Amino acid sequence: MRNLINLFSKIALNSPRVVSYNNSLRSISTTTVRNDLMEFFDDPKNWGAEEVKSGRSWKKDELRIKSNTDLHKLWYVLLKERNMLLTMEQESKDQARLFPSPERLDKVEDSMENLEAVVRERNTAYHKLETGETGERPGRMEVGPLGIRYYYKMSEYPIPKHMNKKWQEKYKFYKYDKDVEAFLLKYREKLYLSKRKAQRRNFNHVIGLMNRFPNMDMEAVKEQYPDVDIEKAKSSRKYKGHFLPK
Repeated sequence: MRNLINLFSKIALNSPRVVSYNNSLRSISTTTVRNDLMEFFDDPKNWGAEEVKSGRSWKKDELRIKSNTDLHKLWYVLLKERNMLLTMEQESKDQARLFPSPERLDKVEDSMENLEAVVRERNTAYHKLETGETGERPGRMEVGPLGIRYYYKMSEYPIPKHMNKKWQEKYKFYKYDKDVEAFLLKYREKLYLSKRKAQRRNFNHVIGLMNRFPNMDMEAVKEQYPDVDIEKAKSSRKYKGHFLPK
């Protein structure tokens, strides 16, 4: 290719007619490599493998030091990797086989979430510097028709709210209803019981850890299980007793 370019350059310098029509000639260029549908599949050497080694996900601190161009390129690399893993996962389901190392998909999605968070941080900082606002779409907390709170993102509509039938059909907010109140009572009770079971499970787990490892770092335990009262766990009958968790 380099010799061909040099040859055309010499002809252009020695031939006046070529120089006179230089504006009508197209310069030599090359196109990017285009691959087939195999881009949606994993490396053939990993087909049928029980485990595929992969690295960890990208952290926010690592992404913050990269330029916007690098983040843009990395986003499409991760998007391409996620599409490939989703294709391989579906293929494994169709073949009734186990998808090797499914944590790869979690790592890619975690990296994409961190990348999106870093980009949002930069956009927020830029808009605050230029306009004094975050630049995010405004919103507010609303209560849905079942009495559950959620974040509602506002949008501009050319039709007023009281005349916009599509908006009224899509967004319905809470109005008092005795059936909804009965549902909320049972729903809150379910959340409370689930939270209480999780606290009890963590409490027993911490006691088991203290019985197995009496010299472990209690500060690390408090950091990992903030909802567990360590002093109460030490005064429990299960601590240093005949209780041995399975």
